Amino acid sequence: MPVKKYKPVTPGQRTKLIPSFEEISTSKPEKSLIRPMKKSGGRNNQGRMTTRYLGGGHKKRYRLIDFKRDKDNLNATVKSIEYDPNRSAYIALVVYEDGEKRYILAPEKIKIGDKVQSGKDVAPEVGNCLPLGKIPLGTDIHNIELKPGQGGKIVRSAGSSATLTSRDGKYAIVKLPSGESRMVLTTCRATVGELSNKDFALTNSGKAGRSRWLGRRPRVRGVAMNPVDHPMGGGEGRASGGHPRSRTGVIAKGYKTRPKKRSDKYIVERRKTKK
Repeated sequence: MPVKKYKPVTPGQRTKLIPSFEEISTSKPEKSLIRPMKKSGGRNNQGRMTTRYLGGGHKKRYRLIDFKRDKDNLNATVKSIEYDPNRSAYIALVVYEDGEKRYILAPEKIKIGDKVQSGKDVAPEVGNCLPLGKIPLGTDIHNIELKPGQGGKIVRSAGSSATLTSRDGKYAIVKLPSGESRMVLTTCRATVGELSNKDFALTNSGKAGRSRWLGRRPRVRGVAMNPVDHPMGGGEGRASGGHPRSRTGVIAKGYKTRPKKRSDKYIVERRKTKK
């Protein structure tokens, strides 16, 4: 999926890089599979701001995505590849043999007219969903369940994929995009293939206005604030602000914030961290 580069006719187009959207086949979503979305602007149910730098943006509607893929042993035909404003990967509209329509995450190289299936005995081909115990070792997978029947929870962003490396008893060992190797029950399902829109990471807005369209407001650095507003604020001139920390004082860059209740017993190898 290539990115589109613009001639620098305006300052905002000089560094602008966006997906070319060549794979997108329609701009109108399936009406039966969309729901309204209400913007919060970072406010809670009392109207108080709890998350800063959010607000505005273009109006969106939520697309109902089938993360469970629980309609087994029925052929589904891909009718369209669509853009979803709520996620980085593209989505595919599939129609089952009984006429039901669903949205699924679109894998790379899937085309209109292709057939996809889900179930225990389906072939491990791109777009098919089956248990980890039935997928050949070394296969690229995405939309992986952590509990059987829960629906896919991890590896769902654009261009991402995990690798099924081995199996040990009732557990399969999956190497995640972060480099972490993790044990997952072999009865959990995953979808075969790499996710679409893999050049999403190369995108460049080009101007601040495009971030506003996406609902992102300007972010203020802590060192630019006053001492009353941020622990790193204040000082004469351009002071460094001391050790990096959050607005509430939680230290960054090295301080572990992971809670005590963790899933260490399922992690075979930790993710690679920069030192």
